[in-house]
Amino acid sequence: MATNYETMYILRPDLIDEQVEQNISKYENLIKENGAENIQIQNRGKRRLAYEINKHRDGVYVQMNYTAVGSTIAPMERAMRLSEEVIRYLTIKQDLEEQTATEEPSAAAMAQER
Repeated sequence: MATNYETMYILRPDLIDEQVEQNISKYENLIKENGAENIQIQNRGKRRLAYEINKHRDGVYVQMNYTAVGSTIAPMERAMRLSEEVIRYLTIKQDLEEQTATEEPSAAAMAQER
């Protein structure tokens, strides 16, 4: 069964825009090959880190939202772990409550609340 996931990763700040785009497309293609769908990518840009990581004070934040099965995540996270361009990464499974909170309530749901 497919589930919604969100992966946030931070790239090194010294990468040029072309290298950032290459990394974004690399991880997008990796999860597509493993069966992910509804992929939404947001390049959040260069931001100050809360604390220094590997002598870097800034990082390029990228957020990916997608629908996939659980086995899709392991190959992507392995590639990120081995990559020198990725400083940090985190994948979270989005709850059904979060998913339905963004959708408009149905008439049946509104009737139950009364």
